[in-house]
Amino acid sequence: MVADDDAGRKLSEGAEATIRQVDWWGFPALLKARDAKRYRPKALDERLRRERTRTEARLLPEARRLGVRTPIVYDLDGDRCRLILEQLPGPTLKSVLEDPSVPSGSLAASVRAFGEALGRLHAGHIAHGDLTSSNVLLPEGPGGPVAFLDLSMGSRNAGLEELGIDLHLVVEDLRALSAKAPSLLRVFYAGYVVGNPRGAKDVRARAKAIRGRVRYA
Repeated sequence: MVADDDAGRKLSEGAEATIRQVDWWGFPALLKARDAKRYRPKALDERLRRERTRTEARLLPEARRLGVRTPIVYDLDGDRCRLILEQLPGPTLKSVLEDPSVPSGSLAASVRAFGEALGRLHAGHIAHGDLTSSNVLLPEGPGGPVAFLDLSMGSRNAGLEELGIDLHLVVEDLRALSAKAPSLLRVFYAGYVVGNPRGAKDVRARAKAIRGRVRYA
């Protein structure tokens, strides 16, 4: 049974979920609770919260089977839209990108690892769905491998459009966060090709087309 939603220390409260730090049978863990949103019709809200909770619980282990690190799902309460997740250490990629003290080599290694991990996810036909550097963790610190967080908006058997949107979001995020974006994107794409050697060209082309549509919308 998932812990009560008022257990533990609150770490964050976002638009979709509240995160609390809890103890799970002696392991540090996170309680992720998707609470009701009054601005949405009740039936729609309940459906979205349950779907996103179950999607996250399903895709996190599927990503790990593809060689992409994600938090372990310790417990699921689909009716109450609650998850107990492994608490991974380390900074987010966003914080590393914004930290001028991080050495250029470590920053490039982190971004390349990010690209390779996303490539593996895409090669397995999984789209993240909400891919920003805030949802990418570096459990071993800058320069080490990455872990992906929050696949609740993701999809399995994703089509080219969904994969292209992931890539488009990465490009926009890196450009917004770092003056080194051009060189970092080259490193990112080098890693992406390693992770997704067969599909990288088509996904990049679709991401470029999506950027064009967004620009002229």
